Amino acid sequence: MPEVARWLLVAFLVMPIVEIAVIIEVGQVIGAWPTVLLLVVESILGAWLVRREGRKAWANLRTILSVQQAPDVALTDAALVLVGGALLLTPGFVTDAVGFACLLPVTRPVLRRLVTRALTQRAARSARVRLVDHRRVDPPT
Repeated sequence: MPEVARWLLVAFLVMPIVEIAVIIEVGQVIGAWPTVLLLVVESILGAWLVRREGRKAWANLRTILSVQQAPDVALTDAALVLVGGALLLTPGFVTDAVGFACLLPVTRPVLRRLVTRALTQRAARSARVRLVDHRRVDPPT
């Protein structure tokens, strides 16, 4: 199974189960209405943060492109803000935690380094592979 397919399987099958379990656990600890209120407050705070950080990321990207610099950091930040916003649209505590991590200026550089490292490793792996007649041929080691 390709790597992307595994991630999609986790995203669409496992994550809703995890989210429901976490919501039930939180509800048992603090009560049903406080849990609902907490989810609503997270959504409002998330929407405000997405708007603020999205504007900053867009302005930074425009500035970097206007002076003709490489937009690698700005593009990664913009992508993280976009992913963070999408995760905050999904109801639940786990996706909200990851979404806030993507949005907060304190945690975004850590995630940016992780994303950059993962993409660099993936690019290095794919550079060593070539296709012959639509078949993957690994180079000799």
